[in-house]
Amino acid sequence: MKNILKKRIIIPILAGVLFISTTAFKNDFFEIAKQIEIFTTLFKELNMNYVDETNPGDLMDTAIKSMLADLDPYTNFLNEQDVEAARINNTGDYTGIGAKIQTKKDKLIIIEPYKGYPADKAGLKAGDEIIKVGNTLIEGYEDYPGDLLKGAPDSSVEVVFKRQGKTQTATIKRAEVEIKAVPHFSMINDKTGYIVLSKFNKKAHAETNYALRDLKAQGAENIVLDLRGNPGGLLREAIKIVNLFVPKNQLVVTTKSKVKKYNRTYLTTDEPIDTEIPLVILIDGKSASASEIVSGALQDLDRAVIVGSRSFGKGLVQRPKILTYGTQVKITISRYYTPSGRCIQALDYWNRNEKGEAVKVKQENYNAFKTKNGRQVFDGGGVFPDAQVGSYKISPITTAIVNNNLIFDYATKYHYSHNISDINSLKLSDSDFLDFKNYLKTNNFSFETDTEKALKKAYEIAQKEELNDNIDHDYKTLVSNLNSSKTNIIDENKDYLLELLTKDIVKQYVYREGLYEYLEIHDNEIKKATNILANPTTYHGYLK
Repeated sequence: MKNILKKRIIIPILAGVLFISTTAFKNDFFEIAKQIEIFTTLFKELNMNYVDETNPGDLMDTAIKSMLADLDPYTNFLNEQDVEAARINNTGDYTGIGAKIQTKKDKLIIIEPYKGYPADKAGLKAGDEIIKVGNTLIEGYEDYPGDLLKGAPDSSVEVVFKRQGKTQTATIKRAEVEIKAVPHFSMINDKTGYIVLSKFNKKAHAETNYALRDLKAQGAENIVLDLRGNPGGLLREAIKIVNLFVPKNQLVVTTKSKVKKYNRTYLTTDEPIDTEIPLVILIDGKSASASEIVSGALQDLDRAVIVGSRSFGKGLVQRPKILTYGTQVKITISRYYTPSGRCIQALDYWNRNEKGEAVKVKQENYNAFKTKNGRQVFDGGGVFPDAQVGSYKISPITTAIVNNNLIFDYATKYHYSHNISDINSLKLSDSDFLDFKNYLKTNNFSFETDTEKALKKAYEIAQKEELNDNIDHDYKTLVSNLNSSKTNIIDENKDYLLELLTKDIVKQYVYREGLYEYLEIHDNEIKKATNILANPTTYHGYLK
């Protein structure tokens, strides 16, 4: 009887499901094939018949990027150069001059020479503008000029650079460069260890593991794990780092996707180092992705107190897919969820506003979840700290100042005009901030607000309609008032700008290693963390 039921009921159901899924796949496949054929014929006709000469590579690059930009900022096409950059980011190893470089206006700018590496040994400093590599001028160079600095280990390259307006020459001997995931760890005081984790590459867990064991051997009874500014990286490394502090077989993160094979539940697999040591994690608005998995999971498990400001809010997982000719596409394949069940994705890329911009999840739409001890946590807007410190409301004007490298440029100017014997005593004053504002003016910094754009457009329409005689005075008054408002906004962001300036200035004097030592003395978030850890009642009070 049971066999008859199987044949009459279960088998037809399975056959139906198979038919529906196969039909759906065939329909999708046909639609994809159809659109590829349309695009291929269009692309061929365009390149063969357009009135002017076309560059097929540039057209295709634009087409691909425009298509992917309609999805989210993390689904990206990677050319061969991008693939190599991703490899370096994930492994932390490459051969070169050992410096952070930025391409800017046909120049290569040294942003940060790594201490003890070839660029540093050759005497290059932050702010140096490389204008020639070997016999090749950077100006007008069509390919990526940073590749000119790469080469075989122990090979030499001569560079011509400008420093403070003077041209100099240096010979750099290339070497293997290791970018550490943990660039610094030390004892803040006799009981508290401090670990900086700057990225989640393939070495993140191993280096964090080593730092934690070393600090415990030095007598650390508490740990501060600094994830500020950490943009994330490899998911598996994040899980392993959580595993340092929680038992084996503990749920860390779940991923959910429309593709069933990407629906995964990730548990810890190893024995931990220490499940009891008091732990504070520092985060900020640039802590994203894997940083949020670590901080969110340990918050949900009531295993750490989170200090700082709200994290970035990236709850999406990407996976690279290999394409032809050495290229790849990095595709958003799933959303991830912390142990409490929350997804901390802050921006909705799939329901955009009228301007086509991603929309922030509104606070009233956040959902509440419970930690292991029953504390309330929320989705939709990054990881919220248990103790909020250093939270700034950053204006678009301030963002423009940072994006135009004016913080870095002023720090370089400051470095060459101030002789500081004890960098740990540095404290920028009101007069320094005034000097910085004057620097913005002399370097013609301008930022056109949306209000100014709308006002300008209205005035142009008024001119066309010959109405400007009556409103000309009012328009100029409004423009003047807007400029005053922009100055006021810069003043309102004074503390944030001074913090950024201080960090860049300190780094130019004593490298990144010296910056961490400076922060251990002066940083407000580190002070808050050590105060919490110094009082067990306060620490455990956050976790109840």
